Amino acid sequence: MDTFSDLLAGFAAALTPQNLVLALIGCVIGTLLGLLPGIGSTAGIAILIPLTFTLDTASAIIMLAAIFYGTAYGGTITSVLLNIPGEGESAITCIDGYEMTKKGRAGVALTIAGVGSFIGGTIATIGLVLAAEPLADLGLRIGPPEFFSLVIVGIALLVGLIGESVVTGLISASVGMLIAMVGIDPIAGLPRFTFGSAHLFDGVSFVPVLVGVFGLGELLANAGGTARRPSAPTLRELLPTRTDLRRAAPAIGRGTGIGFLIGLVPGVTNAISSLLAYSSERKISRYRSELGSGAVEGVAAPETANNAHANAALVPLFTLGIPTSPAIAVLMGAFLMNGLTPGPRLFVEEPLLVWTVIASLFIGNAILLLLNVPLVGLWTRLLAIPYPVLSALILVFIIIGSYAINNSIIDVYLMLFFGVVGLVFRRLNVPLAPLVLTLILGPLIESALRQSLQISRGDFSIFLTRPISLTLLIVAAVIVVSSVLGSRLKPQGKADLPTDATV
Repeated sequence: MDTFSDLLAGFAAALTPQNLVLALIGCVIGTLLGLLPGIGSTAGIAILIPLTFTLDTASAIIMLAAIFYGTAYGGTITSVLLNIPGEGESAITCIDGYEMTKKGRAGVALTIAGVGSFIGGTIATIGLVLAAEPLADLGLRIGPPEFFSLVIVGIALLVGLIGESVVTGLISASVGMLIAMVGIDPIAGLPRFTFGSAHLFDGVSFVPVLVGVFGLGELLANAGGTARRPSAPTLRELLPTRTDLRRAAPAIGRGTGIGFLIGLVPGVTNAISSLLAYSSERKISRYRSELGSGAVEGVAAPETANNAHANAALVPLFTLGIPTSPAIAVLMGAFLMNGLTPGPRLFVEEPLLVWTVIASLFIGNAILLLLNVPLVGLWTRLLAIPYPVLSALILVFIIIGSYAINNSIIDVYLMLFFGVVGLVFRRLNVPLAPLVLTLILGPLIESALRQSLQISRGDFSIFLTRPISLTLLIVAAVIVVSSVLGSRLKPQGKADLPTDATV
């Protein structure tokens, strides 16, 4: 009952005109930042922190948090309409989102994404209210062995993304893993595969790779006259049908659960939640055979998981003082700059502030829904711009976005190189989804494996003697076995994922 009273007090503070306006401003800025490749939530929050110095603490955190989850929807817009993921978590949406755009269903895809994001974010926030402390305790039990096993589950789900040709799928996955190996060795602290370039000590940034492979690769493919340019949808085509909503509902439910649970684990990014949600749909969805060719489930599941993860990631921050991602770490910095230390004591020392921020999450999700879903028609008008003009604008944006990550021309060169890689993959019918998965999971699995072996002094049995780790490994084994058996039982020539798809 005390929790309910505290939440009501938080709503009373969050619903003041000043805080409502700041939440709206944060959502708008976040959406606009998400539209620009390379300018994600981390950079957006960091850049705009100085603007909040004149605000009181609660108002500043509300605005910065709104920017945090607002960027997720902005990235969805470019992924669906232009096949350009601004962040890793948006990449998986390109698979079916852009296919829906090519079929004239861009409005439906964006509406489903908006509704799913609202539901996932809202339910995750309810979970934050009801079960923050016990769920944060569960997340704290995830050590390197459990984290390794969790990532192994993600790798196991790679089998579902490989498509018809296992060989080409493994080639794509290997390329992603090789890219992920560039940088400083996480244990020895020595550079590897950097070719003497200090710029590569931190590894190859996700954004130049993703923007190059998807965005520039798509531009190059269209320039060759091999792709049909989608047109702007009519008003009738903007609205989902009852069938769309009925099919999306189970995917939204599953995406919410996956995103919320994965978001509790420190160190796991939104991208993994999106990938796991999409891969799960390929295993259990009633319409899994349509995934990869423009199915609403392929948009609903990852987008819902993305937003549910974003809100769930605040649980460890508020209850344990543990930032679970770079963006959350920057948000934690905003707390510290205002003289507050996130953690259990914060609920005792500043209860009104904490519950005001939590209440603002409900309000912010509602603002994003009201702000973006009615504007779906406006976003889709981007497709009415003549293609030569639009392609030139896209090229300018992806170059600026790639440069802005580290203010380095090297990232632009990397983007151009991987644009050619994306074109070659398309020409050779090599799927891009495995590359994305291993690029994101590669550093995580290596670091977790080597840390675990350090703890056990080289004894691999550590993964089998810890209950959570063993359970996750069993789940991974079941996924692999079911995938192999399922592929053998399929009619000859039927592919999991069309290899000529953009991802």
